[in-house]
Amino acid sequence: MNKLFYIFTLFLFISHCSLDTKTGIWSKSEKLNSENLNIEEKLFEKPEIYQKEFNNDLKIRLKNDLKKKSFVNNLLNNNGVVEFEGKLEKISKYKFSKISQFNQYQPELLITNRDTLVFFDEKGTILNFANDSKLVWKNNFYSKTEKKQNPILYFASNDQTLIVADNIARFYAINMNDGKLIWSRYNIAPFNSQIKIHKNKFFVVDFENILRCFSIVDGKEIWNFKTEKSFIKSQQKLSFIINNNKLIFINTLGDLSSIDIATGNLFWQSPTQSNAIYENYFSLKNSDLISAKNTIYFSNNQNEFFAIDEMNGNLKWKQNLNSNLRPTFADGLVFTVTLEGYLVAIDSRNGNILRMTNVLSKIKNYKKKKIKPVGFIVSKDKIYLSLNNGKLVIIETLTGKPIDIIKIDNGKISRPYILKNKMFIVRDNSILKLN
Repeated sequence: MNKLFYIFTLFLFISHCSLDTKTGIWSKSEKLNSENLNIEEKLFEKPEIYQKEFNNDLKIRLKNDLKKKSFVNNLLNNNGVVEFEGKLEKISKYKFSKISQFNQYQPELLITNRDTLVFFDEKGTILNFANDSKLVWKNNFYSKTEKKQNPILYFASNDQTLIVADNIARFYAINMNDGKLIWSRYNIAPFNSQIKIHKNKFFVVDFENILRCFSIVDGKEIWNFKTEKSFIKSQQKLSFIINNNKLIFINTLGDLSSIDIATGNLFWQSPTQSNAIYENYFSLKNSDLISAKNTIYFSNNQNEFFAIDEMNGNLKWKQNLNSNLRPTFADGLVFTVTLEGYLVAIDSRNGNILRMTNVLSKIKNYKKKKIKPVGFIVSKDKIYLSLNNGKLVIIETLTGKPIDIIKIDNGKISRPYILKNKMFIVRDNSILKLN
């Protein structure tokens, strides 16, 4: 009887302890879990997106330090202050078959050191034409099956050779003089990045987040550098810069890697995204990297703008700005345009925002209409901003305020390109020339 009474008493004690948080047996653990949850929520809470003007009376005068041919084989990606004084009074078109995936990918117009322009059409036909819109040559090297896949092409060129890589895993070289094929090869994965040529090598990144170095002469692989794969194949075009015999690229996960271009060996690697926030990988879109004064500048659509030391990968500063547009460095300032439509001038030394102006203010209900910036260039007196509704906003550099809006087309247009004081803009079915 005493034994049964002991067991019953012990049962009541254990039950009471497990249910009564006042005893402190379980409350300490529960309190700790609650605190950890709050800490994690605060740690990964997205910072507030800036959507207001700041210091909009500040005047910014840029020096007459113009970059000539900054669109030709630019290894640092920084266009700087471009030389352009066009009046944009006349628009002419060079038409081709519509690229159905134009809005998903970011095909770029190639300006060669021969002052010609290279682009492609829906079936992968390569078009090489002069700045007066006269066709120099065109050619197509795809089979009927490959043409049905509507390949997206990426380009780079030197004096004699045009290098092409695409999103169906082909890469090949073409003679710039006559457009004839020199060699052609296949990769194990499609490509999705800029191409850059350095001496007798060219570099490109594929969908597996592998940086590959090939020979221009025959297309044979010299070395490759593998980074972590992402779960989803992002359509965001990747970018990289080459400086001081180092190649620095960013993969789809936001990891920066600095590589020796001679050997493919790693100098340093810096992640920019937390491994705990996997959903960011699916939606992450980084801007192109640019390099100036041994600093790498870029931003993303996760409200982050970075300045990274090019020598060691250390973070110099970080600012809360929401943009996946290629920034521009000029006169010690970094310019960007946020996805919310604000032109921002940043002090490159410390990341302080000097001025923010709303450059979409002249467009009624632009938020409801989901109008977004696509890309911009900076000239001495004006900044030209492309929008996804086919319009071009002209902004006064001095004040940062919009002074005019020109309708270029009815759909999404590319960022502007400049060649011999003429502006070129790419549409899904044509290249537009503005005089």
